[in-house]
Formats: sequence, structure tokens, C-alpha cells
Amino acid sequence: MTQKKFEVQDNESIQECLERMKKEGYMPVKRFQKPIFQELQDGSIEVLKEQIIFTGKKIEL
Repeated sequence: MTQKKFEVQDNESIQECLERMKKEGYMPVKRFQKPIFQELQDGSIEVLKEQIIFTGKKIEL
């Protein structure tokens, strides 16, 4: 089974990422979502953005 990871880029929507996967011949089988943190000048930490990564499985014809 051939798998590849696809990260949703800053300038694209989740749907656009899924369409990109399909064009490359992959279908999503897993979705990972994790926060990216940023330390502020006062020492506190806040969530900068959410990173979304899909694991795609090669579509067998």
C-alpha cells in the first residue's frame, strides 16, 4: 500500500487540499490536526494556527 502525506497549505482550503490529493491519485484515509504554538514577548504562549495533515492512500484502478 502506497501512502503519502498532504499538508493543508496556508493559502488553501481543506477542500482544495483534498482536490489536490485526488489529482495526484490519492484518497484520504486519516486526518491529523495539531496546534502550532507561538511564544509571546511577555512569556505567554498562544495558538498561532492549526496544522492539518491528511494521509492519502494510492487509488488502485
